[in-house]
Amino acid sequence: MKNLTDYHNLLGLIGYPLSHSFSKGYFAQKFKKEGIDGFFYESFPIPEINEFPLLFVKYPNLKGLNVTIPYKEQVISYLDELDADAATIGAVNTIKKLQDGRLKGYNTDVYGFRSSLHNKIKRSNLNIKRALVLGTGGAAKAVHFSLKKLNISYQEVSRKKENGDLCYQELNAELFSNIQLVVNTTPLGMSPNTKSYPELPYDALSDKHLLYDLVYNPEKTIFLQKGEDAGAAIINGLEMLHLQAEKAWEIWNS
Repeated sequence: MKNLTDYHNLLGLIGYPLSHSFSKGYFAQKFKKEGIDGFFYESFPIPEINEFPLLFVKYPNLKGLNVTIPYKEQVISYLDELDADAATIGAVNTIKKLQDGRLKGYNTDVYGFRSSLHNKIKRSNLNIKRALVLGTGGAAKAVHFSLKKLNISYQEVSRKKENGDLCYQELNAELFSNIQLVVNTTPLGMSPNTKSYPELPYDALSDKHLLYDLVYNPEKTIFLQKGEDAGAAIINGLEMLHLQAEKAWEIWNS
């Protein structure tokens, strides 16, 4: 069995924990299906972000990384350069080691979310003008950026009023009658904590609403199930993940 340093091109994922991640399996399948040799993708669960630079010391063949919860914002201070979108958003989910050894950050979540949402809106024939974004972390920042590009206005929802435009206690049927999209960027409902879900007035939902959950494991969270039961259109984060992963692959090989 090869060691990680035996591969000419090592790629990977940082975050903590990583039990929920699909990336390693996705890229292993991609490499096999497309006959791609010399590449290997590994998960690197690092409990603290200060362990990040040590990965490039331990693995000089490490050419690129994906970044997930909770390091999309924290990792920026360790990078040498950001592309324009990542700099504007203030969050990074893809890192490329340039030929001179410098590390450059990108945000492919934007491409994945915007493309998958656009596709879903077209399929659902919904008229979406206003949204609620649940959560205020790194993933939420990519969602905000994408919604602006799609000319969809939004309000942030946080557990604490000072962290967002609204807190969960302020959500009511009247507010929901004026929005068409709810995006969950929090880890609520994500495996193994599948019983958790955002506290919303689900009885105010209808077939005029679309619920988007960035969580993809499980495939249908309680948040999505409650939306579907109320007649809303639903989408999970799997298509977004596929799209952002392919965009990351394109960056690493450009």
